[in-house]
Amino acid sequence: MENLLRTLGAFFLDIIETVVIALSIFLVIYLFIVSPHQVNGQSMVPNFQSGEYVLSDKVSYRLGNPKRGDVVVFHAPEAANCPKGTGCDFIKRVLGLPGETIAVHDNHIYVNNRPVDEPYLPKEFQILPGPATRDKTITLGPDEYFVCGDNRPYSSDSRSWGPIQKSDIVGRAFLRYWPTNVMGMITRPSYPF
Repeated sequence: MENLLRTLGAFFLDIIETVVIALSIFLVIYLFIVSPHQVNGQSMVPNFQSGEYVLSDKVSYRLGNPKRGDVVVFHAPEAANCPKGTGCDFIKRVLGLPGETIAVHDNHIYVNNRPVDEPYLPKEFQILPGPATRDKTITLGPDEYFVCGDNRPYSSDSRSWGPIQKSDIVGRAFLRYWPTNVMGMITRPSYPF
């Protein structure tokens, strides 16, 4: 009987040890490497739908900088008026990089006086300036990025509240994993500049 109790005790100790190790690995991955995010709202339609889930890579921007076309998850700026205490994050596409000038007019976003060609947007979408870009050009600081939702007519983005700081970026969305019919890697479009 004593032998059986020892065997059962060792078995349960092994299970507890395995669970603790698995949770520790999961916690390290979640806190430092990747984290899941749900797309909420219509700001990234037609390329991302509300309710889809993406994984964001938290390592890339510790080693390098965001690139034009990256889809990023970031902490919403105060000017976005998220409900207090919600800790809301946004998902948008990077269009302007540090040191560049941004203007919005004539149904285009201009980077350094060149219109950004965005074939992933429907032709009928209107690209209008917001309060931060109406009748003005923005020059991005050393750690600032200009981000926009793909659903330009209905996105609260840098056109409304200005650029975001690199320190506010949580990570680069690299994988859409839910629902399974749209599962796949999130690719960055190429731009001529």
